[in-house]
Amino acid sequence: MDATFSGQGVLVTGASRGIGRAVAEAFAARGARVALNFRSDRSAAESALASLGGTGHVLVQADVSTPDGARRAVEEAITGLGRLDVAVNNAAIRGNHPIATVDFESWASDWRRLLAANLEGPAHVCFHAARHMISRGGGRIVNVSSRGAFRGEPDMPAYGASKAGLNSLSQSLAVALAPHGIYVYAVAPGFVETDGTAAKLAGPLGDGIRAQSPLGRVARADEVAAAVVALCGPGLEYATGTILDLNGASYLRS
Repeated sequence: MDATFSGQGVLVTGASRGIGRAVAEAFAARGARVALNFRSDRSAAESALASLGGTGHVLVQADVSTPDGARRAVEEAITGLGRLDVAVNNAAIRGNHPIATVDFESWASDWRRLLAANLEGPAHVCFHAARHMISRGGGRIVNVSSRGAFRGEPDMPAYGASKAGLNSLSQSLAVALAPHGIYVYAVAPGFVETDGTAAKLAGPLGDGIRAQSPLGRVARADEVAAAVVALCGPGLEYATGTILDLNGASYLRS
């Protein structure tokens, strides 16, 4: 068994399915004890928990889009694991609100919801995790961003803006926390194959989505997880502040 993270405590938000579950599984396979955060679907969270190798994992139910939920998620993870060495902000939501057709009430509501879930929530998790990590002398934080932060999201601009803000947050914290031995990264996936995207990929838009990448496919959740785990392993401390593209060359930025 790979023991890279043996004895370490890892919090993954939005860990009941998709990328979050794959990240939790990858850390557990390398010896970490994982706190799997979920908002409401306990059945999916328990299934994810049962899939983890090793022992000592815990479930943490909290809505991290709220200040109190973000605080509780971190505190309960620390209580359940005894320590927190890595925090992965994966929980996020989407919402379509094309400016030319949506009514203003829906527009304003989506902006509030998406910024709270995709930017403010991760910021609050970072705050509480960082305070604990400072007291312990170091740690890692990885924020799951998106290709949409760079290429734009015309039908869901609040989503793209929230992820762009998350990139900026990651880089700001990389500078602020480096003196404390805390390294901060972001990963920016393109389209990822998960249970939530399976229907779209199987439908009439699927071929066009896969054709966006010269690889002719979309990413797997385990590929995103592998990148998150690699950033948190030894030897990449000097990469702090990095935003790692994981989009199969479907969008190249200078």
